[in-house]
Parts: sequence; C-alpha cells; structure tokens
Amino acid sequence: MKTKTLKKNKVNVVTLGCSKNIFDSEVLMSQLKANTFEVEHESESDDSEIVIINTCGFIDNAKQESIDTILNFTDAKKNGKVSKVFVTGCLSERYKGDLEKEIPEVDAYFGTKELPRLLKTLKADYKKELLGERILTTPTHYAYLKIAEGCDRPCSFCAIPIMRGKHRSTPIEDLVLHAESLVQKGVKEIMLIAQDLTYYGLDLYKKRNLSELLRKLSDVEGIEWIRLHYAFPAGFPMDVIDVMKERKNICNYLDIPLQHGSTKILKSMRRGITREKTELLVNTIREKIPDICIRTTLIAGYPGETEEDFQEMYDWVERTRFDRLGIFTYSHEENTHAYNLTDDVPDTIKQSRANKIMELQAGISHELNELKVGNEYKVIVDREENDHYIGRTQFDSPEVDNEVKILKGQNHLKIGSFVNTKITSADVFDLIGEQLA
Repeated sequence: MKTKTLKKNKVNVVTLGCSKNIFDSEVLMSQLKANTFEVEHESESDDSEIVIINTCGFIDNAKQESIDTILNFTDAKKNGKVSKVFVTGCLSERYKGDLEKEIPEVDAYFGTKELPRLLKTLKADYKKELLGERILTTPTHYAYLKIAEGCDRPCSFCAIPIMRGKHRSTPIEDLVLHAESLVQKGVKEIMLIAQDLTYYGLDLYKKRNLSELLRKLSDVEGIEWIRLHYAFPAGFPMDVIDVMKERKNICNYLDIPLQHGSTKILKSMRRGITREKTELLVNTIREKIPDICIRTTLIAGYPGETEEDFQEMYDWVERTRFDRLGIFTYSHEENTHAYNLTDDVPDTIKQSRANKIMELQAGISHELNELKVGNEYKVIVDREENDHYIGRTQFDSPEVDNEVKILKGQNHLKIGSFVNTKITSADVFDLIGEQLA
C-alpha cells in the first residue's frame, strides 16, 4: 500500500562512490531537468516516482554499499513507495548480467557510457547542446570538473579500465566553456578530476597537455582556486608544477596516489615506478614548491606483501611525512591482473597494517598542523556548524582533508566567501582560527 502520492515524472538520483560519479550524476540531472522532469539529489521527501542509483564497483565495500542501496529501493518499490528503479554506473557496467539475474526487480540496468539509452528509456532526449550544464550537488561555491574519462594504465589491482574504458580526454575548449558556465553559477573553486590527470591530452594532442589546460582554466575570470586530484606518478609532467608555481589561483595541492612504498610490491602492482623514483619525484616537487601539500593513497595487504614489505612502506611514510594520506585494504577484484595472484594476506592483518599507517599519519598530521599555529591563511567558508564557521585553506580539499574552525564573531561570514584567518590552535586533523579584520 502506498503511504503517499508519488509525483509523476519526479526523479530521485542517488550517488555512490567517488567524485567522478558525482560529476556524472550532475550531468544526468541536468539532462532530466531539460526534459521537464522534476529532479532531486538524494531526496528526503520520499515522493519520487522514479529512482536512479549511480553505483560504485571499485572495491568490495563500495560494491556492497551499492548492492544494499539497490535492495533498499527495490523493497521500497515492492511497498509502493517508488514506481520504478533504474541502476547505472560502475557496478552496473561491470556486473550487469549478474545483477539482472540476482535483482530482477530493477526496471533496467545501464553502463557508464549509456546515458543516452537511459534517457531514451525515460522517454527523454539526450540534448547535446547542454555541454557543460550540470545541476550541482555540491555547495555552489565549489565543483568537480572531469577532464577525462577512463584509463590506459595497467595497474594490476584496478578494475577501472574494465568499468570506464580507455582514456578519453575532453578538449580544452570544451573544458574552458564548462568552467565559465560553473563561474556563472557562483563557483569559485574547481577540482580537476580524472582517473589519471597527468595522461591528459595524449589521445587528442599527442602529448601530455595538462599544463596548457591549467593555463587556460587559470585565465577564466572568477575562478579563485584550481585543485588537482588523481595524478599518476610514473612519467609525471614537471611542467605542471611550473604552471602551479607561476599561477596564483592554482592551489599548492597535489593528490598523487602512490599505492605502496616497497619497490617489490610496486613492480607487482605494475605501477611503472620504484620507491626510489617516487621519493625523488616527491622531493623534486617539494624543492620547486616548498609549501606544497601532497595527498596520497596507499594499499595495505596486497598479495605477497610480507612484514618486511609493510615495514618498508611504514618507514617510507614516516620519512616522507605526507601532508594528507588515506589507505585502503587490498580488494581482490575479478578480471584484474592481480586476481591471478593468491590473496594471501588475512583480512585481520590487512586492517591491522592499515591502522598502523593511519596511527603514524595522525601523529605526522598533528605535528604539521602545530607548525601552522600563529600563521595567517586565506580560508574559504564552506558551512556553518553551531557556533563555528567551517572552512578550508588551499591545502585542503572538501570531504577528505583538514578543516578550519572559525569561532563566530560579530561579523557574519558568507558561505563561499574567502576570509583571512589566523590559526590559534590545532589538533590531529583540524585547525582552529580567528577571523582577521
């Protein structure tokens, strides 16, 4: 029995996974709105006739979350709370056949490159003229900008090429138009995302062309911060660092997933780089921009990882002192090169090793934060929480990095505004500051 009347042609888009999925959902929502659908993102009103779930299929935990979400909405469909449920995204791309058998209650499954077919199923048209148009799900002052799709890298553990296909760069002129459109919506900070930023342009321009793209985006009036996510270390184009150094609106921030600190494991991972070359790269970048913030991501418990391999990674993290760091436990993914290896590290040991790295990083983060006390920083205000404004420096990306807590004073701070802030104290992952006049 229906508990309430469902609104005809109202769509609830639910997004799981990474920022690339957020971008895709925003494009989908724009297309739906242009076809006169009423659309919401992760609606709490519970009156949508249609639900579209944009899934993640990256690692076991993400896959389970996607499956649980699908089951929750098919149950809602059985109870009359939803009329139709559609599934798209990475999980659907990778396991469409299995999902159709296991969860037939879903009305249709779509892959990562099937937006036109999804729209056609809803009796909507794919509107090519909407280049760069999105309905932002982030706060209006920042947005993600996907500069390429897919990946050509041979990393042994990664299923992204299976789900997203080969690397495909978006032309510079299209990305500039997209950025200009975002500025018109009030966006001040754009975060460049791709599976591999540093591969950008090889397919279109026959050379790594991220530095030229950065210059063009940096020239877009109204963009105050440009942030780089997901740069591959092997073959890293150092001209990107030169542009970062010369352009004030490019943040001194680099997200460069390094995955491990053991040359033996990196070779098995097919990363095309050694720990020694990784150290040289990080040191060279820091020499060029001493105050750069480097974020990295690691994997614990990869097949064949011994205690000696883990200790090598631990010592490397301790020595390198990354500004930001996250770590996953290894997930044994079908159809990847590493799936041919024996997943021989027990889950408890994988998690124990990940915990040890994060305990080490917590201490490093606290020490680095303490060094900021007494300094002044430009802070973007993201939101209000009780008696504080919550913001970020150029060294922090939303959702994943440190925040700055500014005690509310007599002056009201507008969300999305920049404010000069003096850091008065610090803890492990956050800074506390006061607004300067």
